[in-house]
Amino acid sequence: MANLGFIGLGIMGYPMARHLLAAGHNVALWSHTIAKAQQLAGEFPDKATVVASPKDLAAASDTVFFIVGDTAMSQAVMFGDAGLLAGAKPGTVIVDASTVAPSYSLSTSKACSEKGVHYLDAPCTGSKPGAEKGALTFMIGGDKTVFEKTKPFFEPMGKNLYYCGGASLGMHAKLTQNLILSNILQAFNEGMVLATKAGMDPQLMLEVLENSAAKSGLIAFKAPYVFKRDFSTNFSVKWMHKDIGLMLDSARQQNVPLPLTALTHQLFQVAISSGYGEEDICATIKVLEGMAGVKVEKY
Repeated sequence: MANLGFIGLGIMGYPMARHLLAAGHNVALWSHTIAKAQQLAGEFPDKATVVASPKDLAAASDTVFFIVGDTAMSQAVMFGDAGLLAGAKPGTVIVDASTVAPSYSLSTSKACSEKGVHYLDAPCTGSKPGAEKGALTFMIGGDKTVFEKTKPFFEPMGKNLYYCGGASLGMHAKLTQNLILSNILQAFNEGMVLATKAGMDPQLMLEVLENSAAKSGLIAFKAPYVFKRDFSTNFSVKWMHKDIGLMLDSARQQNVPLPLTALTHQLFQVAISSGYGEEDICATIKVLEGMAGVKVEKY
């Protein structure tokens, strides 16, 4: 079994690391919330080790996975006197499963290469349920030979592994996926608020959508939560808002207009300003509901 490291034990990272431990690997753990690392280590006392810093984790690992909230958090984990690069041996593979700026992924890959360390950008999708079931989809950028070497370690965590090309292309793929997802969600919000205000039964409206060209896996999954008024977090408004900002930054760098996405970004900002930032992305519907004076819920 391999000597792995895992950093970031939030709603995604905790079950991901748990799958690696359940697969029999030795896993060094580090988290800003040390209690989470201790809790997980307590489940696998013979396989898990809690370490004091990312540097110590890298020194104890041949392959490191981490998933954190944003680019600044990734940078803090990677660099500095206590960062991963300070402890990584030549030949170590570092896999960043966070969703961060593609330009940052590209520069980090170069910084790792200069120290003989391999870096893969490997953001994932599937939210909390996918992480818990070991059914995430990973989009990988970096050296293909390095990916093939580390592929067996991805498999306990994900069912779909897409090698997208060189450094940062995994991140570009993830942002494209979230761009489409977030805009579909806003279309759902508008359509369901309009239909409900007109007097349609939301459940019936969903059945119509499910049997039309507007059918969407996202809508099928999220609509029942909206109808039940259950906005518990699988993927929060604040993190999707962050991702949309990364899309817009990338678009500016490539001189690509994204007018619809820019509006979606503002609507997510309204949701955050209204106090819904920690709730699931389907809570964004409450913004339009408030404007229209209607709730999309079961009759």
